[in-house]
Amino acid sequence: MLLGLDIGSSSIKASLVTSSTGQTIATAQSPGTELEILSPQPGWAEQHPDTWWEHVLKALNTLKQHTGSLEKVKAIGISYQMHGLVIVDHQGTPLRPSIIWCDSRAAGYGQQAFEQLGSDYCLGRLLNNPGNFTAAKLAWVKHNEPDTFRRISKIMLPGDYIAWKLTGEMNTTVTGLSEGILWDFMANQPSEELLEHFGFDRKILPALVPGFGQQGLVTRQVADLTGIPEEVPVTYRAGDQPNNALSLNVLNPGELAATAGTSGVIYGILNRVNHDPQSRVNIFAHVNHNQPDTRLGVLLCINGTGILYSWIKRLLEGCGLGYQEMNVAASQASPGSDGLMIFPFGNGVERIHQNRPFGGRVEGLDFNRHLRQHLLRAAQEGIVYALNYGFEAMKEMGVRAETVKAGHANLFLSPLFRQIFAAVTNTTVEIYDTDGATGAARGAGIGAGIFSTPTEAFQSLQVLDRVKPDEQLHEIYSNEYKKWVERMTNILGDA
Repeated sequence: MLLGLDIGSSSIKASLVTSSTGQTIATAQSPGTELEILSPQPGWAEQHPDTWWEHVLKALNTLKQHTGSLEKVKAIGISYQMHGLVIVDHQGTPLRPSIIWCDSRAAGYGQQAFEQLGSDYCLGRLLNNPGNFTAAKLAWVKHNEPDTFRRISKIMLPGDYIAWKLTGEMNTTVTGLSEGILWDFMANQPSEELLEHFGFDRKILPALVPGFGQQGLVTRQVADLTGIPEEVPVTYRAGDQPNNALSLNVLNPGELAATAGTSGVIYGILNRVNHDPQSRVNIFAHVNHNQPDTRLGVLLCINGTGILYSWIKRLLEGCGLGYQEMNVAASQASPGSDGLMIFPFGNGVERIHQNRPFGGRVEGLDFNRHLRQHLLRAAQEGIVYALNYGFEAMKEMGVRAETVKAGHANLFLSPLFRQIFAAVTNTTVEIYDTDGATGAARGAGIGAGIFSTPTEAFQSLQVLDRVKPDEQLHEIYSNEYKKWVERMTNILGDA
């Protein structure tokens, strides 16, 4: 059996798949409700790393209850929420809660680095504006919590921390350093210039291990806690979006993956070093990036997608609407939501706005015409519009695809959302029965050499639904999308 762990900001998921076919045996999730995101100040978002570990153990215990034993686990893969900052002392104890992906506090430090190092260096070698990513978050700690900063032994990404808890070894990957905007793609090493600019000692970076391959062995203590045999290897690690692409067998140029969980993402593959001159989308080393075989993931992220829908669900509490009923209600409104527009930017600053504040907005509300179905449909439309706006930037970089693959999860559970997505983006949407934890388990099989190729690992992956763009609906939404973009542009101009 192969074990996959998905360390999300909403929950921890674990999956077991067979090592012969890659088919799922059992899954578990902890907690049953969403993990709390701490926000001690506006724009802040934190979670404690030990909370993740607590729920990893709970999810593993649930798996053991389902299967009777974890003794047959042969390898472990880890997927994790990207861009988070975990800082630990010499004993590996976290010195503060993790500053996670949707935290906005460090954007100014990243922008200052971009201006001082220069766009040619940042975009040409880091492929990104340092923006609000891991390196900038560490700069915030240095300037605002100097006593904590002085005690740092190592910095880690969330998946690095879970791997450390499993194996007792502190290490990271090229993919991980690239998502933290710490990797120089031209020098093929951590960026000396960026480290020097921020005043970071290179010793705080963990040792590098390959994304696929042995990264550490399960300790006796963890074996006693979980029932996983001692010395089972961790053989795969990747951020959630590269891992989602792997889960959908998206590994080569011309292939696209999408997600619509708390945040929404379109993720495409390039085989050459490139960047967006306006830094609206981000470029990271993909899971199969290995010079000279360049494989870069171009990532468009909208922070406020599923979290917008969950906010509306809370707003309508008492109406007896679950997500399925919300989707049915949304389908009762006509395309365009009778002029109601929603801008899903209420979960931190957005890269497509170059980190300029925007906020979530509802525009055109008419108390005499608009009902909850209009609000719900406008939310789905606004999310797709935002994703398509970033998708257009990806196309300018050379990302091309006629088909977008997505897992059968979150907003892609909604037939209406799939229809709107296909119509607005003018792509065919393919839905697969997979998720991050299952993909991580298959990745572990590749890293352990149990699967000789990704093709073998994903032989059981099947299409559940295929939605082609409706020509008439595409025409309607083309006009509605133009109105939405025009309004968004005007709002940005007035800010």
